[in-house]
Amino acid sequence: MPSSRYDIPFYASLLEACSSTKNLRSLKRIHALTLKLGISSHDYIRAKLVSSYACCAQLHQANLLFSFATRQPTFLFNTLIRAHSSLNLFVQSLHIFRQMLLAHKPIDRQTLPPVLKSCAALSALRLGRQVHGAVLVNGFASDLANSNALITMYAKCGDLVSARKVFDEMPLKNEISWSALMAGYGMHGIFGEVFLLFDRMAEVGERPDGVTFTTVLTACSHGGLTEKGKEYFEMMEREFGVRPVLEHYTCMVDMLGRAGRVEEAEKLILGMKMKPDEALWSALLGACRIHGKVEVAERVEEKLCGRSMRVAAA
Repeated sequence: MPSSRYDIPFYASLLEACSSTKNLRSLKRIHALTLKLGISSHDYIRAKLVSSYACCAQLHQANLLFSFATRQPTFLFNTLIRAHSSLNLFVQSLHIFRQMLLAHKPIDRQTLPPVLKSCAALSALRLGRQVHGAVLVNGFASDLANSNALITMYAKCGDLVSARKVFDEMPLKNEISWSALMAGYGMHGIFGEVFLLFDRMAEVGERPDGVTFTTVLTACSHGGLTEKGKEYFEMMEREFGVRPVLEHYTCMVDMLGRAGRVEEAEKLILGMKMKPDEALWSALLGACRIHGKVEVAERVEEKLCGRSMRVAAA
């Protein structure tokens, strides 16, 4: 079947759709059609194929196609760096970034946030500081995604002074910026700063989201501040219109469980508007065992056994 220049944008748009929907089955079918049409080696199509396979978490295929590409533009490197980082393959993500630098490819605004995420996960503070230098040199200091990634990197690496400095110097902040710094303080047991930041966030008119409340509830749990945690949980929907999801209920069960208030945690789960998952029941069961709450533990085990039997039957 002869190829046509009109096939290129059409199949590129189909591959773009596969990327956004993460539809691997359709991707393989379209890839086969590009081979049949003889357009799979076209630079633009190959780039879209690499990007689509990476988005579908098929990294072996993405890396293989990338190695065959005659042109390896910045956005392709970005795609592979981001894909590996999102799958917690942080060492590989940084290796691709080094390959990009050795190939003298220019970096753009999308390059460094996943690199900083990998530095944070590996506690690679020295490399993170070098990447911070690249953020400044390339003029990305005012870019929200880069600044937020810097806050998270410094916070996870234990350099809260630098995390706060980045935060304070940001001309614009969003809920991610506030939550990232709160999470950093919470991670290192500085719970007072978490609550001060939450209050200041509300004062400046920035609305906390679900992630913000997860951060605050986690701080309350780890700090043993049960009553304060209950206050934040109750204000979520009432004051900010944030409906609690499973993650927030899990924080509450963990917090009540740590305090030995397992009957209260059980009552909270039973009053939920959504179906509790196994992780939630398991968190409660763990608290029952720690505090010797046999009766509650027996009820929880019945729930877990019943759930397992339903899954097996299905």
